Amino acid sequence: MAKDAPTTDQLRHDIDSGATGEKIGFPDPATAPLGTDAEAGGSPPTASERKLDARSRPNYSHGHKMPGTALYAIFVAIGAIVVVGATLLGTMG
Repeated sequence: MAKDAPTTDQLRHDIDSGATGEKIGFPDPATAPLGTDAEAGGSPPTASERKLDARSRPNYSHGHKMPGTALYAIFVAIGAIVVVGATLLGTMG
């Protein structure tokens, strides 16, 4: 049954590792990690709620390389800034 109903810690690990495709694989320094508010309020998620959450996760293919696309965009933006800066410095002097 533990395999059918993951713990909130397992769900959080899946998100933080990038396995769900919701973010890149990097720990999330959350002030109140997933499930903390519900547990503190006295109503932690039930096994059926955790199963539903696990089943409703997006199907993510690890072959998709979104971080590389973002990195490419950053390099293009930096290059554009360098070109504009060099042009402005060239017209000043």
